[in-house]
Amino acid sequence: MTPSENDTKPATDRDRYRVLLETSRRLSATLGPDELYAAIYRETAGLMEASGFYLALYDQSRDLARIVFYADEGEVKHVDHSFRASDSEVFRSQAAYLIDDDLQQGSLLVLGDQGTRVARSAVTAPIVLSGRTLGAISAQSYEPETYSQDDLQMLEGVADVAAVALQNSIQFTELERRRTEAERLEEIGRVLTSELDTEEVLDRVIAAVQEVLQVDGTAVWLCDLRNSSVCRVAESGGDVALPVGLEWDIGGELRRILDDERRPVVFENLHANPLVPTEVADHLRGGSAIGAPVIVSGRVEGVLTAGSRQPRRFTQEDTGVLQRLANQFAVALGNARLHADLHALSLTDPLTGLPNRRRLQIHLDHEIAAARRGRPLGIAIIDLDRFKHYNDTFGHVAGDEILKAMGRVLSEENRAMNLVARFGGDEFVSVLSDADLDGLRHYVDRVLARVGKDDTLSRFDISISCGIAAFDPETMVSVNDVLRAADSDLYAAKAASEADKKAAG
Repeated sequence: MTPSENDTKPATDRDRYRVLLETSRRLSATLGPDELYAAIYRETAGLMEASGFYLALYDQSRDLARIVFYADEGEVKHVDHSFRASDSEVFRSQAAYLIDDDLQQGSLLVLGDQGTRVARSAVTAPIVLSGRTLGAISAQSYEPETYSQDDLQMLEGVADVAAVALQNSIQFTELERRRTEAERLEEIGRVLTSELDTEEVLDRVIAAVQEVLQVDGTAVWLCDLRNSSVCRVAESGGDVALPVGLEWDIGGELRRILDDERRPVVFENLHANPLVPTEVADHLRGGSAIGAPVIVSGRVEGVLTAGSRQPRRFTQEDTGVLQRLANQFAVALGNARLHADLHALSLTDPLTGLPNRRRLQIHLDHEIAAARRGRPLGIAIIDLDRFKHYNDTFGHVAGDEILKAMGRVLSEENRAMNLVARFGGDEFVSVLSDADLDGLRHYVDRVLARVGKDDTLSRFDISISCGIAAFDPETMVSVNDVLRAADSDLYAAKAASEADKKAAG
């Protein structure tokens, strides 16, 4: 445009260009989203009546427009409001819109608390960049016929310069979000993989999903897809926490996605999705959810889910974040299970599967502490008579078979709260809580009867000797005291048995 042509343009157009140039300069210097929203409002309010003002951002993938900034008579207020963008003329046409009087046209968006004054007129303009709608801004008045076509053109100009600033802010915010998210995920990964307790790993991954995705509910579903398609909630958290133990049969299409294709699944509307069973949907009360497979040692052993009360809440980026958290959780779960297995092996006798002497010591330390506070405690030591003879006669394989059978008999005669352990060689120890000497004698009688009826032990004509002792807080102090007392009773029982045999023959 030549200078002479520019001079012929109306002063209002030249003023508009100058104003919008200044507006562009100020907005482009603002990168933080909240600061930018406020700056767009200030620029608009400086150019026209804006007793009411809102800025909405558009998510095309979900056809959702969300109010991110709202001001009423100069006061910035928080509203949590979204609407279907395709229901709005501005979003459908990508064109600015002017309303002269809401009482006649009835098409203004009503925000604020109940009883808030309703705007009578408004101008609304889409925020469009390179043909893509980013959102919309709207200036509103409580008086009818407030705005002119000049106001509409001015708001369109503000929306155009806001589009560039908004895109810069979105890109800057996304870069910052990804950087922060990467740092947080790395930190979460370190914390998760350093934890060796399975329950603690579950708690930590629930907290991590809640923190990173800001969701209403999170759950860890564990399953064994090699043998069954039923998953159960192992842990959950959030405002919409599912009950632990809730089951979900993920057979069919859902299993194909999670187990065969091993990719996340998205439920945009939980109540309308046929893959979600009624018993699960009833607990969620609508909304949306995403789930990512938990792959441990090459097998899908669970699903990590995140849920929201809001339909169509999750983006592709959210799904990617959940999958990364599921991968970290899988590593942590595998480590915790391996640690638990190694710990169990260190406390378990490999032949009989019973607790070993080390596990017995830990258990007795706890039980002795309770006995000092007044709870009865009894100990029985069971010894296989002439076991070396059976080993030498029938071989070590038979000897191992005898030991395993003895361990099985003792386990079946013990209550769940008690413990039976292999003490070493051919000796076993049973720890009976809340048992006095009479209780110990009844227990020994049951064991003796079972030994005589057991197929393996009776085949080898096995007999046993038993020694018992009850913890006496007046004469005993440590674990070794009660073990020595039971051991002394055992040797007395053996001596009496040998004397009876000699007397008999």
